[in-house]
Amino acid sequence: LVALFRPGPLQSGMVDDFINRKHGRAQVAYPDAKYQHESLKPILEPTYGVIVYQEQVMQIAQVLAGYTLGGADMLRRAMGKKKPEEMAKQRAVFQDGAKSQGIDPDLAIKIFDLVEKFAGYGFNKSHSAAYALVSYQTAWLKAHYPAHFMAATMSSDMDKTDKVVTFIEEVRTMGLSLLPPDVNSGQFQFVVDDENNIIYGLGAIKGLGEGPVESIIEARKEGPFKDLFDFCSRVDPRKVNKRAMEALVRSGALDNLGPKIDIDYDRAVMLTAIPEAVKAAEQSSANASAGMADLFGEVVPSGGEEGDVYEDFRKTRRWTMKERLNGEKETLGLYLTGHPIDEYEEELSHFISCRIAKSRPDKAKQTIAGLVVAFRVMKTKRGDTMAFVTLDDRTGRMEVAVFSDTYEAHRDKLIKDAMLVIEGQISHDDFSGGLKMRADNVMDLAQARMNSVKGIRIILDNGRLEPDFAAQLGKMLTANKGGNCPVAIRYSNQGVGVELSLGDDWRVEPS
Repeated sequence: LVALFRPGPLQSGMVDDFINRKHGRAQVAYPDAKYQHESLKPILEPTYGVIVYQEQVMQIAQVLAGYTLGGADMLRRAMGKKKPEEMAKQRAVFQDGAKSQGIDPDLAIKIFDLVEKFAGYGFNKSHSAAYALVSYQTAWLKAHYPAHFMAATMSSDMDKTDKVVTFIEEVRTMGLSLLPPDVNSGQFQFVVDDENNIIYGLGAIKGLGEGPVESIIEARKEGPFKDLFDFCSRVDPRKVNKRAMEALVRSGALDNLGPKIDIDYDRAVMLTAIPEAVKAAEQSSANASAGMADLFGEVVPSGGEEGDVYEDFRKTRRWTMKERLNGEKETLGLYLTGHPIDEYEEELSHFISCRIAKSRPDKAKQTIAGLVVAFRVMKTKRGDTMAFVTLDDRTGRMEVAVFSDTYEAHRDKLIKDAMLVIEGQISHDDFSGGLKMRADNVMDLAQARMNSVKGIRIILDNGRLEPDFAAQLGKMLTANKGGNCPVAIRYSNQGVGVELSLGDDWRVEPS
């Protein structure tokens, strides 16, 4: 059970107590050093005095309070449901029964409380044995075949994006290599290649069902796809439509078919080329069905040694990192080839105390930054509103408690997928065993930058400037005027340079 579930505080205490008793680090008592009875030893001895099984709850009721077998089962059910009125009745019955057995009623009630405390977490013995066997088998597989185990685990829940995201975090923690989906090597489910890399399952791409994936795998039997046009000409257009094609590009499943310049440029070019590739494939298919040949050669372009199927699309603007990552988030539910914080990594180092993975508990205020990956709002007992925000900075995650005053002051910034810089006190989280933060101040990236930046330096080389660049620069600065950030221009022309500091009228907001 411990291997399968993250235990709560009570379960953790029970598990620790069991282990410590087993290894002789804690006293074995039946069930507790303060409150125990010798008649319970035969019942609890196999589990070192810890109440683990539901059968033990029933046996304790029979031996200590004279319950019948049916009555003991009623007690077990009542404890599992935790109904106050029913438990009050059972408490009185238990105390009276123990008294009639010649057992101190006060001791009986203390033991009843201990039984009640653990009964809500107990399983019947056969259930526990089955779980223990599955736990052992899965732990063995995870230890000896980690990549295959994680691929199978992700495949079992590949239709639930939230679960896949959690499993992928585990894959990264384990140090395993996860490759993006690939139409030339991927299968419907997650698989492992000969080099022990996990290949993302094509079936886990949003907008791509089993039919399109089967069509891709069937077409691939003729050989690997060479480029986007070759891909479109070989797959069934009725199953792999334009929307599915766009999902394949955004997810990275077509990366190996692109111009192979860089990932952001390749995806931008292929997305631009999709309409033409689909059109050419449809025309070729129509011609083949009608038994016609094109007088001007192949409808579907072929790169070959000299040709370039992407020649007409090479003037496409390269995607930004943010566009690439957003595309992955839309199609996979997570960022696969990077993290939004990567774009600001160098800048963040100037106004955070440390990355989340290196943070330590301290009474002094600390500043961390990250992407909001989880966010929930709740009411306090006093009726105030507070929030819990989970920040992710790629090195780790931390839950941040934003209490009512801070929440009201910064509620407009607390939204999912926002990049935030938070100042507060970091302490141990007894529940999770990790760290948590109490927020004192919440800033978005623009605010944090405004508070820390000394100035902006624009480096210009005259030989690379467009004729109207001065007008463009003036327009850009004008649109951002009104801040406190000074602007300087380092200008060079044929090896001679100068740095010009613009006047206060040209101070900007460093957005």
